[in-house]
Amino acid sequence: MKRLVCLVCAVGFVVFSFAQTPLWISTTKTTSLLFPFPIKHVDRGSKDVLVQQVKEAENILLVKAAAPEFNETNLSVITGDGSLYSFNVCYSAIPPLLVYHLPVQKEASIATYANGLLDNPRTIRASRDKKGGVEANMTGIYIKGHMIYFQLSLRNHSPINYDINFLRFYIRDKKQPKRTAIQELEVIPQHIAGNASQIKAASPSTVVVAFEKFTIPDEKYFAIEIGEKNGGRHLLLKVKNTKIIRAIPLPDHQ
Repeated sequence: MKRLVCLVCAVGFVVFSFAQTPLWISTTKTTSLLFPFPIKHVDRGSKDVLVQQVKEAENILLVKAAAPEFNETNLSVITGDGSLYSFNVCYSAIPPLLVYHLPVQKEASIATYANGLLDNPRTIRASRDKKGGVEANMTGIYIKGHMIYFQLSLRNHSPINYDINFLRFYIRDKKQPKRTAIQELEVIPQHIAGNASQIKAASPSTVVVAFEKFTIPDEKYFAIEIGEKNGGRHLLLKVKNTKIIRAIPLPDHQ
C-alpha cells in the first residue's frame, strides 16, 4: 500500500485551465491565493506583478503590484495535482477581495489518480482474454470518492502492432434467454490514462479507465471490449460484481 501512495502522488502535470474572475491587486495591499495543493510553478505575464511563495505553507501565493495603473496582464499557477490556474490580473487601489480560496479541479484530480495507477503492480486476478498473440488482463480495481478506476494490462506477443479501433464498456446479463434481444447498458468513462490507441509489437502496455462509481447485480457482468482496427483480434474481459465491490480504496494526495 505504501507503493500505491507513492505512485498516486508521483505523477506528471496534467494541465487544465481554471476560469477565474479578474484578480485585482494594488501596491499597498497584499492579495493571498490559497490553493488546495502545493504550488509547483508560477508564471507572471509581466514584471508589474510581484509574487512570493510562503515557505511555511507551500499552497499559498502572495501577490502584489509593482507599480500602479499597469496594463492588464495574467498570472498562471501549476499545483501539485497537475492543475493549471489562470488569472487575468488588473490594478485596483482598493482590491475588492484580499484572500482567494481556490477549489480542487475535479478533472485534474481524476487524471492524477488514473495516471498514478499506470505503473501500479497487479492487485487482483479478475479476467483475461487472448487472441492472435495479444493478451488483456484486468489487474486492478480502485475506488476514490465517487470514482472507480479499472487497471488493464495489455501485452502484444506478436510481431504486428495492435491498433485499437475502439474500447467499449457495458453491463450485460450473464445468461441471455433464447429469442430475446441482448440487453446492454453502456458505461461512459470519465477519463482514460495510458496509450489507448496502440499496443506495439512485442511490447506491454497499461491503460487505466475511470468511471463514476457503480456496482452491478449478481446476474450481470461488466464487459470491457477491445476491438482491433482492420483486424480480427477482438478481446473481451468480463468482470463480476464480487470483484468490483472489493475495489481498493485510494489514499488522499500527499
